Amino acid sequence: MSDAEDRKIITLARSARARNGVPQGAAVRDETGRTYVAATVELPSLRLSALRTAVAMAVASGATSLEAAALVADTDTAEVPAEDLAAVRDLGGPGTPVLLAGPEGDLRATIAAS
Repeated sequence: MSDAEDRKIITLARSARARNGVPQGAAVRDETGRTYVAATVELPSLRLSALRTAVAMAVASGATSLEAAALVADTDTAEVPAEDLAAVRDLGGPGTPVLLAGPEGDLRATIAAS
């Protein structure tokens, strides 16, 4: 995992959030370096956070592990739902880093998906 690769998934997450005009954008990087990008899903019958959607996209594409995840939102680290961290942990393991960035792409914190 490199700073350049981490910056890339933050940028992708930020772009998804801005492009769709939603509260969150997320991106995950799998064990082969492939990235999966998602935004918040809010339908009358389906509500998914961006992070859970990105993990689901990785699983649906055959990923077997995650190297890192990024979440871009206005939320602070204490507001990342346990379900979001659990989804990252289920695929990547408890030590998988989750990069939390603000709307401008500024890295605010890195937490483990434990």
